[in-house]
Amino acid sequence: MGRAEERRARQRGGRRAAPRRSTVTPATGVGDGGAPGGRAAARRAARPAKARKSGIRRLFTWKKILGTVLGVCLLGIGAFVVLYMLVDIPKGNAAAERQSNVYKYSDGTILARDGEINRESVSLDKVPKDVQHTFVAAENKSFYHDSGVDLKGTARGLLNTLTGKGTQGGSTITQQYVKNYYLTQDQTVTRKLKELVISLKVDQRESKDEILAGYINTSYYGRGAYGIQAAAQAYYRVDAQHLTVEQGAYLAALLQAPSQYDWAVAGPNGKRLVQARWNYVLDNMVKQHWLDAGKRQAMKFPVPKEPKGAPGREGQKGYLIELANKQLEQQLMQEQGITQSQAEAAVVDRGWTITLNIDRKKQAALEDSVKKQLTSKLDPKKRKVDADVQAGAVSVDPKTGRIVALYGGQDYFKHYISNATRRDFQPASTFKPVILAAAMDEGAKTQDGLPIDANTIYDGTSERPVVDHGSKVGFAPPNEDDVSYGNITVQSAMNKSVNSVFAQMGVDVGMEKVMATAKKLGMDTEGMQAVPAQTLGSMGASPLEMAGIYATLDNHGKKVTPGIIAAAENRTRKVSVTDPVGDQVISREAADTVTSVLTGVVDDGTARTSVADNPLRDGQQVAGKTGTSDNNWSAWFTGYTPDLVTSVGLFGENPKTSKHTTMTGATGLLPGKGRINGGGYPAEIWAGYTFGVMGDTSKFDLDTTQGAAKQTPSRTPSMTQSPSLSPSMSPSHSPTQPSHSASQPPPSHSATQSPSHSPSMSPSHSPTAPDPSTSTSADNPLDPNDQQHLHDRMPGQ
Repeated sequence: MGRAEERRARQRGGRRAAPRRSTVTPATGVGDGGAPGGRAAARRAARPAKARKSGIRRLFTWKKILGTVLGVCLLGIGAFVVLYMLVDIPKGNAAAERQSNVYKYSDGTILARDGEINRESVSLDKVPKDVQHTFVAAENKSFYHDSGVDLKGTARGLLNTLTGKGTQGGSTITQQYVKNYYLTQDQTVTRKLKELVISLKVDQRESKDEILAGYINTSYYGRGAYGIQAAAQAYYRVDAQHLTVEQGAYLAALLQAPSQYDWAVAGPNGKRLVQARWNYVLDNMVKQHWLDAGKRQAMKFPVPKEPKGAPGREGQKGYLIELANKQLEQQLMQEQGITQSQAEAAVVDRGWTITLNIDRKKQAALEDSVKKQLTSKLDPKKRKVDADVQAGAVSVDPKTGRIVALYGGQDYFKHYISNATRRDFQPASTFKPVILAAAMDEGAKTQDGLPIDANTIYDGTSERPVVDHGSKVGFAPPNEDDVSYGNITVQSAMNKSVNSVFAQMGVDVGMEKVMATAKKLGMDTEGMQAVPAQTLGSMGASPLEMAGIYATLDNHGKKVTPGIIAAAENRTRKVSVTDPVGDQVISREAADTVTSVLTGVVDDGTARTSVADNPLRDGQQVAGKTGTSDNNWSAWFTGYTPDLVTSVGLFGENPKTSKHTTMTGATGLLPGKGRINGGGYPAEIWAGYTFGVMGDTSKFDLDTTQGAAKQTPSRTPSMTQSPSLSPSMSPSHSPTQPSHSASQPPPSHSATQSPSHSPSMSPSHSPTAPDPSTSTSADNPLDPNDQQHLHDRMPGQ
């Protein structure tokens, strides 16, 4: 058997035949194998023993595979050639595609129609060369010498579109210009193929300067501005020809996510991202030798000017429109996998008819309540601090998740950022229910092994060090006005907003679990540290966020993500709005127990005067929580009935610098130093609105045996909180002395506690028993570890 035959035999699974020696008779030429030529005879003899080729191997030979690949390539090339010949550069449609959006109330009446489109094109010679380079450095460094397309990026985009994974960035400036000016933002294979062909043709027919001019004149920069001239005016009040390199770099950075990177409305994360993008642009310019490294080092971030109000967005309209646009953009990003920039371009001025969930009557009632209870009492001419007070509120139907009313500020033209959605102020003690929810849902126990529930007894001593399994954790928060309560139940601690109790409870549950529960309930916890300081609500949150969290509690633990859009459609598409009500995220018993406990805050705690005793209440059952942050920077009341959840926040903000500032002394109508507590104006706004729009009185349907709603609280001093401290409960809370709770059931209530339930409420403001309704939080909401001088600060409600 020859070597080639042996090799093939091995490949086919056969065994190598032993070499045969053949003796050939010279006369006959016949070997001893009986056939002419010994080797040929051996090969023929070996054939029956060869392994047969499998069906798969016969089908997939390397020749066939190679031929198929080459055939597909040739077909693809041929198809592209045909496509290239058939697709021509269409007429530009950028201006024609811009159509005003129409926004409607839930009853179909018109809320607003966008005004005229802010658009103005300028020739490239009106834009400084260095500013031109900022856009190239930001989007497409190879722009001046590429063919106008990014083949890898386009192939990736086509594959993602075909597989339903959405799209990715990476298009060249030419492709983005073609998409803006000649095509649509639709994420389809057909549109992407057309974009590829037209981009190649545009790159051949137009100069790079013409393409760059088209790009910067058709892009959307936010604030309703299309084109670099409109953007220069909107952000810096200058014409494009007077833009500096620093300003140009900011405008170039904006194109990645215009609304998220708008300095006037960006949160801490948005500001960090846009500054990083700004630095990226300038650093690229240095690498491309378009900017001197020395000059680059001397450059400072150019903070944009405050925006001007757009026509048709006066009063509350602008806040409603901005949230509707944002949620529609998020919906498109989720459905199509497009980028933030692409989503904004697909929403703004694209002829949408958007019906909101906003109830016209409830919206008017919320605005009226804010005016009556707060803004009518503010007079900046008499008191400088009155100019620093901002109000925000969001009202949600917990059963449907619909946002039925929203208050973003006194006027969109006067205060561009929405107080309803801003996340830079601390929610303070309104976070305490989240801690209890985590304890109940996790079945958490104290460090002595006792289950945590509404009747668990904790040590309410002010500045009591928090202990974790015998070790101090270096955190000892004071209670409001440094009042100590001694042994106190969780129910009473929630009513009085006792910081020391919930700081210890957070460690008992585990701060990781507390923050995980906060996320499940609807809080954006990205970047938040799971540290004990968070138990005091030291993170940032918005009224929209808090309304969603409390709506989830009201909805028996089913996730509620408040939505403002009922329907959205334009002439090319109709959006299927995501259901705001999701899955069960915490158990019904846990959610209902928290609700039951929070009724005590209203009936016997920090919201009693403004809510429970409000003459408009008419027997309505209410749960809620007050909160006031350090330095009186914010004050909250988030409360709910079985059918309506509303979160109201007041924020101290310097109108010139936008820095946080105290609200103490505002209105000049409060006793003492005039501290604004959550149980004051926020609760009054809530009550004036809620009791004014509620229909028939309804009761909570609670699956729990715990909390104030399952008891019959008495207003008489002698019966103060007795149900929660009844003898039947005492045996389960009388172990040996724990590190964080009493060694025995608390004694009968002293006189300093019982008067807190008298109608006069006067002891609540006395030195011996001040209003126990506030909770402290960290000085810096972005640094929850900042506990320096914590005991010297005045806690909030």
